Amino acid sequence: MTDFSRTVMERCDALAFHTETPGMITRTYLTPQHAEANRMVAGWMREAGMTVTIDAAGSVVGRYDGADGGAATVIIGSHLDSVRNAGRYDGILGVLIGIAVVDRLNRTERRLPFAVEVVGFGEEEGVRFGTSLIGSRALAGSFDPEWLTIRDEAGISLADAMRTFGLDPEHVGQAARKGSDVIAYLEAHIEQGPVLESLGLPVGIVSAICGATRRRFRVSGTAGHAGTVPMGQRRDALAGAAEMVLAVERIATEQGVVGTVGRLSVLPDAVNVIPGDVTFTLDVRAEQDSARQQALVAIERAVTHIAEQRHLSWTVETFHESPSVHCAAPLRSVMADAITDAGLAVHTLPSGAGHDAMAIAELAPMAMLFVRCAGGISHNPAESVLAEDVAIASRVMADVLERLATNPKIRR
Repeated sequence: MTDFSRTVMERCDALAFHTETPGMITRTYLTPQHAEANRMVAGWMREAGMTVTIDAAGSVVGRYDGADGGAATVIIGSHLDSVRNAGRYDGILGVLIGIAVVDRLNRTERRLPFAVEVVGFGEEEGVRFGTSLIGSRALAGSFDPEWLTIRDEAGISLADAMRTFGLDPEHVGQAARKGSDVIAYLEAHIEQGPVLESLGLPVGIVSAICGATRRRFRVSGTAGHAGTVPMGQRRDALAGAAEMVLAVERIATEQGVVGTVGRLSVLPDAVNVIPGDVTFTLDVRAEQDSARQQALVAIERAVTHIAEQRHLSWTVETFHESPSVHCAAPLRSVMADAITDAGLAVHTLPSGAGHDAMAIAELAPMAMLFVRCAGGISHNPAESVLAEDVAIASRVMADVLERLATNPKIRR
């Protein structure tokens, strides 16, 4: 599929021109640039023999009917929106690989026992309205109507943005699919991490999308003059918080999870004042929810101990909680066979980042294929993939479809 991979790479470059900010890639939900991306992708879908619609949530959908014209469908999808100052492959690559796979079927006039749909979700990143996975949750039937009242930084509500885009917010529920019609959901995505590159592997199979907990800690001491309070008599909230941050790093490493303190604010925030209050965030992720919960318990014990030793007080609140979502074992097995037949070693790894697949898992069995990316860099203009790896990923995805077509036992 060398020619197809070259086309995929060129199309990634073409989509990069549709940006809200000159000189960088920024494409958010329900903007004119989103509409432009939809039009471009819709054209490629039609060239690949698909009929194209824009669903009630603004996602572009291409359908390649099966041999019997029935409702049974395999969906290949990912997202077309981006973070601010993004790279050109996160999300987009998965949509374009899906189109390439269907294009190959169309050129050989091959029809499968089920339809194949390629979906370019309009929203996954959560940049504009602060709520992620809007497109895939709409398709899965889990869109929350209360989201329609959410406003972006300019004060525009999601409902008004939909109307401007040409959608009817009252009909967003029409994007939902019947689970009985969807055989499987497949998603190819750049790894967004360095594991495959370190192993010298072009692709890998995702075992699960990690569960995540986000908490906000507030540590309180006593602000005081930096020059007059002796070191042994201080209640320095920042020194205590610094020790807590190191405890997070230690515990996460010991317990095999990932833990991150990404934000930290200090009050009074003056060069000559001992910090009296510090707020910091905690993000803990793990493939197994039990491991995540155990790490959180250990972190709170460490925070309690540090606070007691330093005569500090603290509070904590949870502002995000999502369970892990495991990929379907039968689909993972089929994907492993396809990788083996391509002459490659099979490696399975969890995804620490969220993806549309986690929303679609509520609707149908899902599986994900990771594609190696240079340096594990993503959400960054430096995102880079190899055309050879894209060719391999396209071949594996095409092979998975063929295996689903020839083995009815795999299909629900």
